[in-house]
Amino acid sequence: MSKRIFQAMMAVTLTTLVVCMVLFVAILFPYFETQLSNELMNELAYLVPNVEQEGVGYLEQLPQGQNRLTLIDADGTVLFDSKSDPARMENHADRQEVQQAMASGTGQSSRYSETLAKKTINCAMRLSDGQVLRISSTQYSSMALLVSLTQPLFLVLIFAALIAVTIAYKLSQRLTKPLNEIDLEHPHVNQAPYEELKPLLRRLHHQNHQIKEQIQQLQAQKRQFTAITDNMREGFLVLDADGLVLSYNSSATRLLQPEKPLDGHNIRDLTDQPDFLEGLRSAQEGEHVECLVPLHGRVCQLLANPVYQESTLTGIVLVLLDVTEQQQREGLRREFSANVSHELKTPLTSIAGIAEIMKNGMIDPADVPHFAGKIYDESQRLIQLVRDIIRISQLDENNVPDTPVPVELKECAARTLARLESAAEAAHVTLRLEGGEATIQAVPAILNEMVYNLCENAVKYNRPGGSVTVTVRSDAGHAILQVADTGIGIAPEHQSRVFERFYRVDKSHSKEIGGTGLGLSIVKHGAAFHHAQVELESALGKGTTIRLIFPKHAAL
Repeated sequence: MSKRIFQAMMAVTLTTLVVCMVLFVAILFPYFETQLSNELMNELAYLVPNVEQEGVGYLEQLPQGQNRLTLIDADGTVLFDSKSDPARMENHADRQEVQQAMASGTGQSSRYSETLAKKTINCAMRLSDGQVLRISSTQYSSMALLVSLTQPLFLVLIFAALIAVTIAYKLSQRLTKPLNEIDLEHPHVNQAPYEELKPLLRRLHHQNHQIKEQIQQLQAQKRQFTAITDNMREGFLVLDADGLVLSYNSSATRLLQPEKPLDGHNIRDLTDQPDFLEGLRSAQEGEHVECLVPLHGRVCQLLANPVYQESTLTGIVLVLLDVTEQQQREGLRREFSANVSHELKTPLTSIAGIAEIMKNGMIDPADVPHFAGKIYDESQRLIQLVRDIIRISQLDENNVPDTPVPVELKECAARTLARLESAAEAAHVTLRLEGGEATIQAVPAILNEMVYNLCENAVKYNRPGGSVTVTVRSDAGHAILQVADTGIGIAPEHQSRVFERFYRVDKSHSKEIGGTGLGLSIVKHGAAFHHAQVELESALGKGTTIRLIFPKHAAL
């Protein structure tokens, strides 16, 4: 603002200065002309008496000056001229000043020479003998005078401009300083340095109040929107029509894992996943997109919806759903279904085959007990498999019918080892129980099954002459049950998978060893149900140790 005030003041000052100088020249020129005419008439009044007494001789003895003297006879003949030869001069009877002098005694005229750009002032006075004495003086025209004064005028203009610049700068700063000191954040009418600014400050105060309320409303809406979107597990992004990120939540950052912030960047610069980019392209073409895209080891479902305003694409809303666990569960479900079908098919096929042989009378009566025993064993295997499947299903759905009660871990372990004594003797494995008492809240049926599965595996996968040691101990907040064997051990690449359903390290010997393949899976799910941790340590040829770490006061 001070710059504009300064420029306006400079323009007004310089314009006024130039106009004043032109007017000055225009007014002074006629004044100088009148003064010159008066001086010439005074000079004539002085010369006329002398010329009347002495004649032409008086004029001839006068020194040459700037003014031109001419003596003209009554018939217009030039008798004397101080600048030219009278004999060569034309008759002057037609000159205006001469005619006026002949008629009234005095005369004046002025003539302009375009070639010389000069103006001649002529004054004439009649003598007593009828002759006319004329005096002439040359004066520059107003334009010529102005041109001749160009240099001094230019110097005057520069000097005046410097003064004007200084004054204009000081005044502009002085005028704008009170304006710059106005608190626009909290304008008040009493702060107005000039009366004319009071309506403006009043309006600014009202608008600031409105803007403050609107900003507070927008901030509240933004906080609410951010709180809602940031608590979403789904990634949420709003893009413009070109793919520039306008808004997003923390889940979008977690799923996309961009190398730079999402703000102000095009989504195409943040990921090179082809399925994601193809879904984005389809959304930009106006299609609703639903597809699965892999992102940094996760599987996400991409939902892309174009946003239109008056048939013009203005943006795109992207939603990313992390369906990794769902896909994994679906894969496990399919694998579980296949494994269950296989595990159920094997004993059923054996039972059906033996029954068909017996039906057709192809078995010697002496062999009937043997085949009946096979049918019994396979049916028991089938019953155990169904029981384990039901147990895992209950644990998966957290739908265990029994109520947790205080259980003594060492007593539970003792009962389990007693049940496995015959199997351990057959395998030439020694069973040992160590440690002290530890009580936890547990469902006895599930806990017994967990401990039994761990001890049974320790016996099955041991070697002749080996041992199984069950240790129970407790600390301030936990009860620990540890089952250690000296068996064949588990290779590192299998240790992360042994708790999966139907997973067997050595499938070629699974039929010989027996079991349903669900034992350790039940241990894992049972531990989760009891909020316990499972730890596994194993080395090939040295044995395996599995610990169950129960919290003493967990609410089930």
